[in-house]
Amino acid sequence: ENFLIKNGYAVEASNAALSTLSAQKKKEDKLAAEELAEAKALKEKMEKLTVELKAKSGEGGRLFGSITSKQIAQALEKTHGIKIDKRKMDLPEAIRALGHTKVPVKLHHEVTATLDVHVGEE
Repeated sequence: ENFLIKNGYAVEASNAALSTLSAQKKKEDKLAAEELAEAKALKEKMEKLTVELKAKSGEGGRLFGSITSKQIAQALEKTHGIKIDKRKMDLPEAIRALGHTKVPVKLHHEVTATLDVHVGEE
């Protein structure tokens, strides 16, 4: 007898097992399509928004501190009710100046939204 089948690591490729597998795959494909559609809808919503943040700044619009992806994520949730993991934001360096910054946000492996972040003077 086959070692894998005997120890429950594999199933014999019978008609019943194959139809179960195909049903499972259909379900996974449907879920993946729904996730993609949700990500696209969220992208559309996010690209119409501007996240407003306030910070103290010195001369020339340089900030005394910096704005991090964590602060952007918190502001996005607080003002717009959209919860995004800060690790999905592609912000290689914290924002250190006043004004608008475009921040790419990876919502899905196929969908990246561009979030407009505006840092105003406190």
